[in-house]
Amino acid sequence: MRARYGKRIIIFSFTRLVSRPKEANSIPKLLKVSIEMKNSSRLGLYMSQIRTEPRSTVSASELEVAERGENWFKVQNRQTGNTCTIMDTFAEMFPMWAGRVLITADTEKWALTAAEVATGLATSVIMSPAEAGIEGIVPADSTPDGRVGVLIQMYNRSRFDLNGQMILRIGQCVMTCPTTSAFDAMPNAKRTLKVGRSLCLFGDGFQRKGLVGPRKVWKIPVMEGDFIVEDRFGISETIAGGNFIMFAQDRASALKAAEEAVKAIRAGKNEVIMPFPGGICRSGSKAGSLKYKLKASTNHPFCPRLRELVPDSEVPEGVKCVYEIVINGLSLEAVKKAMGDGVRTAAGVPGVVKISAGNYGGKIGPFKAFLKEAIGIT
Repeated sequence: MRARYGKRIIIFSFTRLVSRPKEANSIPKLLKVSIEMKNSSRLGLYMSQIRTEPRSTVSASELEVAERGENWFKVQNRQTGNTCTIMDTFAEMFPMWAGRVLITADTEKWALTAAEVATGLATSVIMSPAEAGIEGIVPADSTPDGRVGVLIQMYNRSRFDLNGQMILRIGQCVMTCPTTSAFDAMPNAKRTLKVGRSLCLFGDGFQRKGLVGPRKVWKIPVMEGDFIVEDRFGISETIAGGNFIMFAQDRASALKAAEEAVKAIRAGKNEVIMPFPGGICRSGSKAGSLKYKLKASTNHPFCPRLRELVPDSEVPEGVKCVYEIVINGLSLEAVKKAMGDGVRTAAGVPGVVKISAGNYGGKIGPFKAFLKEAIGIT
């Protein structure tokens, strides 16, 4: 459906972007979190202080530096005994505009279903129209309407493109999903987008203004009843591109390390997302191409099969599998902490022999996160 209002054209398409919603037993269990709003001096917006359930985590004290080289150091996990080389390098990060949305629903199943669909096709802006992911689950006693919620984050290079993506993803994936509502989760951001005000036009003149507590919302009539969406959504410049790369002796070890790292990051008090499938990327890319006119191509120095074929391979002998975890977050501190949680955990998994990070020598991104600082090694 296409509606023209003055010079603005708003497109509504309510066909599904992905396959049929998963059944309840197939939805991954995410850590339940609660939100306590506090000021963030760096970004000038309200950030959530996530309180997690009791968990077991790998601290810096559990890693012992066994050996140091010119641009690397070896650590040994005191519990597992695994020895891993960590490169003395950094992840190069860059600013992106981000919005944060709280999706509530009658049940956790439908809040998660809407969140999963709304964050689909959003792994990397190299080819995807946005980067997006699920941050965590919010209990009913911490949401505006008293129902269980899921926090998601959406990223884009420009405010204009982010505005379009938020309208499309909330309109196509949240408004269409049973029982859901959508609220702003950056209530003190200096910039806001009129997302709800644009979506309300779908109500065809029958939409009404309303309040949920102090929040100004739109009540859009739909076949189920009303879809509630907040009038404005805050956005801010945030951090994208945090990463670390794990090298292992076999795929089973590499996948276990990546999965455990993702769990540790999700369990931490981090305001971050990992936009790739399950938080893990197996097809890391480099800028440009050696052979074709492409914006990006396979990161050949990190491909085990090419170890003997390319002169600049970064893959150690005996390594059969490499995975990368990419992290976007609401602040530089949040991304660094998430990287530290992930690297410390992955380094202790037997079979992991090396951990590094992707960067462009500081030529693209103005932000750096050194691995040794992230894990607390001096």
